[in-house]
Amino acid sequence: MDWGNVTAEDLVDALREVDWSSPPRPFSEFFSRFTVPRSSSKWNSRLKCNLYYYRTNYFLLIVTILGLAFLTRPLAIVAAFLTALSIAFLNDSFAGTFSEKVTRSVRQFSPHLAAKMRPPLTPVIRGRPSAKRAIFICGRPRWVFVLIFSSVSFILWFVACGLLIVSWALSFGLLATLLHASFRTPNLKARLTTFREEFRQVWRNYSEL
Repeated sequence: MDWGNVTAEDLVDALREVDWSSPPRPFSEFFSRFTVPRSSSKWNSRLKCNLYYYRTNYFLLIVTILGLAFLTRPLAIVAAFLTALSIAFLNDSFAGTFSEKVTRSVRQFSPHLAAKMRPPLTPVIRGRPSAKRAIFICGRPRWVFVLIFSSVSFILWFVACGLLIVSWALSFGLLATLLHASFRTPNLKARLTTFREEFRQVWRNYSEL
């Protein structure tokens, strides 16, 4: 896969649709080999490849840095957790898995309530959905949960007086992610993973025809 031809919009769409439930890569692989890119095109391709392949590691890295910055402020830790959860809801796979697990748990003590948490059916015309599939969480549009969790987390950030600290911590986390993705040499396993994900995407598009 030629990551040089992948645009930033394509990368964001891929990160939004890909499965995030896979465990992070081991430390021995994450901190294995670092080299300086030979050209700007090599750096651009390496950056996109590593951001996609080590996505779970980078997410946990940023969350850990935010958590360490607020060890003395428990309220800010809750705000960081809600912020991370609201961002995770933007991923289709995470949103679907979260909704399914919550609905399954609710069904154990209230089947009637669990039935109301099912997503609405998408009309099908001639074997194909009539519109683009919308993502629902517990029977409600995804944006409702993203808006609620984001608003609550912002209020908690403001109450905890941690907006300045979170800005510095988030900047440090993003800088660490950028440096690692720029200098970590993509290995063969990363390239094979991207090829497999690309094949799955093509096969999924073919099955919907």
